[in-house]
Amino acid sequence: MSKVRVLVGTRKGAFILTSDGKRENWDVNGPFFGGWEIYHVKGSPVDPNRLYASLAGGWFGQVVQRSDDGGQTWEPVGNEFAYDGVPGTHQWYDGSQHPWEFKRVWHFEPSLTDPDLVYAGVEDAALFRSADGGKTWQEVSGLRQHPSGASWQPGAGGMCLHTILLDPRDSNRIYVAISAAGAFRTDDGGETWRPINHGLHSDFMPNPDAEVGHCVHRIALHPARPNTLFMQKHWDIMRSDDAGDSWREVSGNVPSDFGFPIAVHAHEPETIYVVPIKSDSEHYPPDAKLRVYRSRSGGQEWEALTHGLPQKNCYVNVLREAMAVDTLDQCGVYFGTTGGQVYVSPDSGDTWTAIVHDLPSVVAVEVQTLP
Repeated sequence: MSKVRVLVGTRKGAFILTSDGKRENWDVNGPFFGGWEIYHVKGSPVDPNRLYASLAGGWFGQVVQRSDDGGQTWEPVGNEFAYDGVPGTHQWYDGSQHPWEFKRVWHFEPSLTDPDLVYAGVEDAALFRSADGGKTWQEVSGLRQHPSGASWQPGAGGMCLHTILLDPRDSNRIYVAISAAGAFRTDDGGETWRPINHGLHSDFMPNPDAEVGHCVHRIALHPARPNTLFMQKHWDIMRSDDAGDSWREVSGNVPSDFGFPIAVHAHEPETIYVVPIKSDSEHYPPDAKLRVYRSRSGGQEWEALTHGLPQKNCYVNVLREAMAVDTLDQCGVYFGTTGGQVYVSPDSGDTWTAIVHDLPSVVAVEVQTLP
C-alpha cells in the first residue's frame, strides 16, 4: 500500500507526518530545527527522500537544509545567494527606491525529472537555480531585470517570489508569482520573462488594470492541463485557459473571494479548492466557520466543505503555502492553520479530521505520495 508523507513548516520548526494509504493513523515526528521559522519544506518528485527546508531566524538569518533520507538527518547546503547583474533598486511603499537585498527563501520547486535540479523563490523577489542539489545557486537574472522590476512593491508579507510552477510538458516554460508584482512566465528556460496579468483588476492600485503590481497570492495547475491556471488573488479567484495570457474571475458564490491558498484535485483538472477568509484586514473565516470551498466545475459553482471542521468561534487563517493534495486514487487534501492544526480529507474534501491540533502556527504544507 502506498504511503503519504506530509511536510509541515511552522513558526517554530518543521514536522513530518506519515501514514499509510488509509490516512487514518499518523506518526508525528519533530520538531526539526526547533525555534526556527520554516518557510517551506519540499521533496523531489524524482527522489522522494531528497528534501529541502528553508529556515529563517532573527539571529542567524537564512539557512537552507537538505535531507537525503526522508528527513531523518539534515545538513546545511549552499547558503550563498547573490543577486547577479546590475544591483539596481525597486520601489518601496512610499515611492522611494530601495536596493535589492536577499532576505529569505519562500519556496523550493525541485525539477520533475532531475533529482539535482531545484529552483528557489526568494525575498526580495528573485528566482534562483541549483543544478547540484542546492550546493550552489545562481540567479535566473532575466526575471528581476525585466523592465518593470524597478516598480515592483512589497506586499504585506514582503516582496516575495512565493510560487514556482514547472510545466510538465515543456521544460522551458516556468510560471512564477510575486507579491506584489503579479504573475510572470518564461518560455525559454528563464532567459526572458513576460508579465501574464491581463484581466487582473486591483482597486488598490493607481491603475487597477496595470501590467504589473497585482498582489497574487497563489497559482496552481493540473499536470494534465498545464495551460489552465487557477489563481487566488488579493481579492478574486481567477482562471486562465491560455497559459496566463488572459484571466477571468471565477469567484462565483464563495462568501468571500479573499484568501491565500488554492489547489487542484490530483485527478480532476476542473476540481479546485480555496479557503476564504473575511477580508484583507480580518484574516479569519467568514462567520468564524472554517470552510474549505470546492468547485467541481472549474470555478462556476462552489460548495462549502464543513464535515469535521469547526463551525463556530474559529479565528484561524490558512496561508498561501499551507494547502496541498496527494496523488492516491482517492485524492487526499491537506491544509494547516495559524492555530497549529493540520487537517486531512482522505475523500477529496467530503470529510475532514485533524492529524494534529497543537503545532506552532503553520506556514507551509506539502505532501508526498510514496510507493
